[in-house]
Amino acid sequence: MAPIVHVLGARPNFVKAAPVISALAAAGAEQAVIHTGQHYDARMSEVFFDQLGLPEPDVNLGVGSGGHAEQTAALMIGLEKEFTGRSPALVIVYGDVNSTIAAALVAAKLHIPVAHVEAGLRSFDMTMPEEVNRRITDQLSALCLVTSPEGIGHLAAEGVAVERAHLVGNPMIDTLLANLDQFDTAAVRAAHGLPERYVLATMHRPANVDAPETAAALVRRLHGVADLADLVIPVHPRGRANLLAAGLDEHDRVHILEPLGYIDFIAAVRGAAAVVTDSGGLQEETTILGVPCLTVRPNTERPITITHGTNRLVTFEELVPGVRKCLEGGAAPGGGPGGRRPPLWDGHAGPRIAEVIMEFLGE
Repeated sequence: MAPIVHVLGARPNFVKAAPVISALAAAGAEQAVIHTGQHYDARMSEVFFDQLGLPEPDVNLGVGSGGHAEQTAALMIGLEKEFTGRSPALVIVYGDVNSTIAAALVAAKLHIPVAHVEAGLRSFDMTMPEEVNRRITDQLSALCLVTSPEGIGHLAAEGVAVERAHLVGNPMIDTLLANLDQFDTAAVRAAHGLPERYVLATMHRPANVDAPETAAALVRRLHGVADLADLVIPVHPRGRANLLAAGLDEHDRVHILEPLGYIDFIAAVRGAAAVVTDSGGLQEETTILGVPCLTVRPNTERPITITHGTNRLVTFEELVPGVRKCLEGGAAPGGGPGGRRPPLWDGHAGPRIAEVIMEFLGE
């Protein structure tokens, strides 16, 4: 039997893939995992295989960093060789990173069906490379596996046939709920010398960190947050140089950490008084954990984290007042283990995805 091939390239991919791989294994599917090496720092990739119970990758392409064209071209060359050699029955891609669009393009040209986990998300901001990736991937996919209801409408508006779109829920939340007992905030605070009360930040979007003047403006606001409460920031490889050049570490209450593994990172998020981010997945994780989240972006492809969660979009100018409001107890409603959750964010997305895939392959 031809295998199902999973293509994984960056931290969020691993978190989403773990429940899907597990559920397909339970269904008796033959599978292979290709790690593209898009995230080349072990703390950003390999540690997730260890912590999430993922099988060791069958191959690591080791592509590493580079410009969009350079990285995507290297990914396509490596993936074409792998797909040609393995003749997969189906290629499963996750999210919106360059590995995802590269795999979808290669598979489509080799006439291999593609399943896209996290289909239908839209920011409607074509200046974001992720928006380009997710839109094109959805057009190329035989199965669009959708995490939230609005995604079905977006796909329909773009002409995706209704039988290709399936609302299955969010596998990232499967992983979160399955590991709730392991998120030990006290242990992470002790390991990194963190205070009892802190705000956690993650910043890596090109629009926020690539231009030195923008990074400097962001750092000024992050220092303003640190004036209110200790700021803990695991620094992503992207943007690290610009943020440090702008003086991120020149504040007594800024705690700069290396990238954390999944368990430690979510434990730190769980214990935060508030989260400041430009990440997509963290908007979802804070929604379930009930932690106030301020997303420093003009838009989000995850509006359900605002309507059903704890997320709020802020400008640079709104960031410090927004954090002050959170610290004073003015958090957004909803979210939390006992609160209102988005539909099907119940810990069972993996089995639903496996059911759709096995039915598709059976046909």
